[in-house]
Order: sequence, then structure tokens, then C-alpha cells
Amino acid sequence: MATLFIVGTPIGNLSDVTLRAIETLKSVPRVYAEDTRRTRALLSHLGITKKTLVALDAHASTRAIEGALQLLLEGESAALVTDAGMPSVSDPGAALVREATARGIAVSVIPGPSAVTTAAALSGLVESSFWFVGFLPRRGGKRRELLERIAHCPDPVLLFEAPNRTAATLEDLAALCPERSAVVCRELTKLHEEARRGTVAELSKEPTWRGEITLVLGVGGDAPVRVSETDIDARIDELLTSGSSAKDAARELARETGLSRRELYERVVARKP
Repeated sequence: MATLFIVGTPIGNLSDVTLRAIETLKSVPRVYAEDTRRTRALLSHLGITKKTLVALDAHASTRAIEGALQLLLEGESAALVTDAGMPSVSDPGAALVREATARGIAVSVIPGPSAVTTAAALSGLVESSFWFVGFLPRRGGKRRELLERIAHCPDPVLLFEAPNRTAATLEDLAALCPERSAVVCRELTKLHEEARRGTVAELSKEPTWRGEITLVLGVGGDAPVRVSETDIDARIDELLTSGSSAKDAARELARETGLSRRELYERVVARKP
């Protein structure tokens, strides 16, 4: 039976590739890659040549995924890789894995480097549970709502960010949780690896950042208030009576409780006289 191998690749230092990853990439006839150019460079570094590479990125069409599945069903094993780290973890690949398992195709993971666990270990801020966010939305209400949830989360939070958006993200977080401990991890495992430590407010004063960024926030001191359904309704009535609009009331309740602002807005509207 054919197997789809999910292969972790180095996030920076190519020497971090595992022996199992090398053996697997050598053995399979086909490799599905986020960027075939970057994967070809990795394979060349490993001395692996004459390998069929097929692009399968985050925008892969249903037809492309179906083509990969058909070859697997016909008995041809394949490897799935991304540019760095573990496929399908804030990277392309989840759709292929879901469809493969749904059709009874064997799936096996070849574990490897991950920016998530690397940053968590380097930060010193994560001891047990944490919330991995991935990339934030670039703009709009969904971004604001997620930032508020992050600010209210009592557990450590890890997120990825592009270097050109890191300063803005830190500035937004500084407005919500300025004294929260944080570590900006950049260029993990690379020559210029750096972990910049401080409060969110202190780190937000840096105007520009370079390289691949993983941001770690320590435990939150402002945990969400656990309130009953009755208390929520009473607070909604209080805010509406004081003259707050439905939008402002939902925003205030989201800050107080850590609940979804969108759901709270619907609840506020339903209770308006």
C-alpha cells in the first residue's frame, strides 16, 4: 500500500534535517512541495537528484489534490514537504492529509524541526499549555477580535508574523497588554538567530524587524472573567441603558470576558428594546 509521508524539513540550519527525513526523501518517487525551487535546493544539499517535484502550495486547486490522491491510490508513495518546518502546521498540506485519510490512504509523519517548539523552548516563558495562533489576519475586525482574545488569554501565546508587520502587531498588543512579558524570536537556527526579551510595550518601541519572526507572549495577568449567562445579559442591559451602542457594548464585554465580540454583538442586538 502506498503511503503519504509528511516530512519535517529544517527551519534554517540545513544540518537539522533528520536521518529518517533523508531516507524517506530518497525512497519516494515523488515529492509534493510548497516551493519546488526551495525543495530542489534542499534535495541538492542532501545529494538527492532525479526526483520528481510537484508544486502543492496553500492555493493548490482541488484538481491538483485529486491528482496527488489518484497516484497514491494507484500505489505510488509520496512525500509532502513545505519550505520549512512541519507541513500542515500553519503551512500547506492539511487538505491533502484530510482527503488521504478519508480515502484510506496510509499517512505517516517524519517529525522534524518546528519554529513553534523551538521558540517556546528558547523563550523560557512556556512551561505547560500554550496557545499557538499562527499568522494573524492582516487587517479588519477579525484581526482586532483575535488580538483582544490574545490579550485576555491566561496561557502563553505563540504566533508567527512577517517582519514588515511585526512592529504594527507589537504596537497593537502594547495597547491591550503593555506589561506582558514577551520574546521576539527571529531567524531561528540561522546564523543571525536572536531572542529579544522585554515587555510588549518595550519591544513595541523597535521600529523595524528583519528575518523570520516568531513572537512568544508569557502568561497573561488579565485572565478572562468567568461570568454566567444571566450576568452577561444583566451587563448588556446595563451598557445599553447607559447609552452604549451595540458595537461599543460588544467591544466592552469582549474585553471584560474574553468571549467572541461577534457573538456578543449578536446577543446585544437581540436584547435591544
